[in-house]
Amino acid sequence: MTSHSHGTRLDPWFDTYAERAHGMRSSEIRALFAVASRPEVVSLAGGMPNLSSLPMDHIADISARLLRERGTRALQYGSGQGEVEMREAICEVMRYDSIHVHPDDVVVTTGSQQALDLVTEIFIDPGDVVVAEAPSYVGALGVFRAYQADIVHTPMDDDGLVPDALEETLTRLESAGKRVKLLYTVPNYHNPGGVTLSLERREQIVDICRRHHVLILEDNPYGLLGFDNDPLPALKSFNPDGVIYLGSFSKMFGPGYRIGWAAAPHAVREKLVLASESAILCPSQLGQLSITEYLHTWDWYGQVKQYRGEYRTRCQAMMGALQEFLPECQWTRPSGGFYTWVTLPEGLDAKAMLPRAVTNLVAYVSGTAFYADGQGGDHMRLSFCYPTPEAIREGVKRLAQVVHAELDMVQLFGPDVRPSSRKNIVDAPGPDQI
Repeated sequence: MTSHSHGTRLDPWFDTYAERAHGMRSSEIRALFAVASRPEVVSLAGGMPNLSSLPMDHIADISARLLRERGTRALQYGSGQGEVEMREAICEVMRYDSIHVHPDDVVVTTGSQQALDLVTEIFIDPGDVVVAEAPSYVGALGVFRAYQADIVHTPMDDDGLVPDALEETLTRLESAGKRVKLLYTVPNYHNPGGVTLSLERREQIVDICRRHHVLILEDNPYGLLGFDNDPLPALKSFNPDGVIYLGSFSKMFGPGYRIGWAAAPHAVREKLVLASESAILCPSQLGQLSITEYLHTWDWYGQVKQYRGEYRTRCQAMMGALQEFLPECQWTRPSGGFYTWVTLPEGLDAKAMLPRAVTNLVAYVSGTAFYADGQGGDHMRLSFCYPTPEAIREGVKRLAQVVHAELDMVQLFGPDVRPSSRKNIVDAPGPDQI
């Protein structure tokens, strides 16, 4: 009789997984989703864009006309690189970032998340180093872990990534014999930091990476969503051959079509296309043609300006509520985007505090989600993009009640005392709203 000794009782295939699969772990944001999405909970956690002002009737007309007139094309397979008219439109969008590239150097992807995955796949061997800001986008950290990269954080401040610290980090890693492949950065309205890389530092960062022969992976989903201004010139505009630029229509239009892109040096572009074809054959024809038609038939930039005003109002509500209810904390003051990064008073732990916050019907994301090395317990990310200003104020008020109760407990018993009834949020299924 054959012995069934392999694996475990819970998972008989445990010992057959690839090594990289054992490093996978649930996103803290996914784990939070099931409870944070309940209607009675004010969620300051998710990064969902507010789509209420989109011209839904016009989009419906586009979809109907597209299916009537070009339905057999829209529902068919397409180019692995993406449709030419979509890539041409993307090039026009990137001009706002001072990027001037040929459509041939654009690869359309299933959201910019797939672009992150493709870039990591073609550059990272197990043990290679990816340098990332501290903190960094949780979705990128998950991709880097999946390909067994060694993630090394480098500091930010209110002006973004610190050039001197980056120089020191790269020099130290090189001296230790490490292979540094990528610098991953979100320069505009950072997720989760809420800060923007200054113009002076952009040139410095590009120069540092050029000297150290490190490719920059520039992730820019929020770039057009500055409250008052167009974005600063992209890092790619300073060194087109040293930067892969990632963009997305998820924040400036809507995430449901799942259309993003990578603008890459020509040789890199070729490998990205091959990797994408192996993964998905081709991006959605229907999504590409729908967005292209929207860009051609609607004042899409006027729509972006409307978004800017709405997010500015929500951010002002967040800043005002934090000042009113949580003056003990510190926070970044975004000039665009979706998030602010909050520093808790000494002795508080955002991850340990989260179950009590959800019990008090408010949700946030613990700062620990945004580090590869366990840092961040003294921080939390608050999102102002989706709730109404009234809901934001109420959510911060509820959060303040929890913070103040925690502070009272720390003052009475010390920082290591936590109620025995606390549990982590369960690993509930649901999409990452990141």
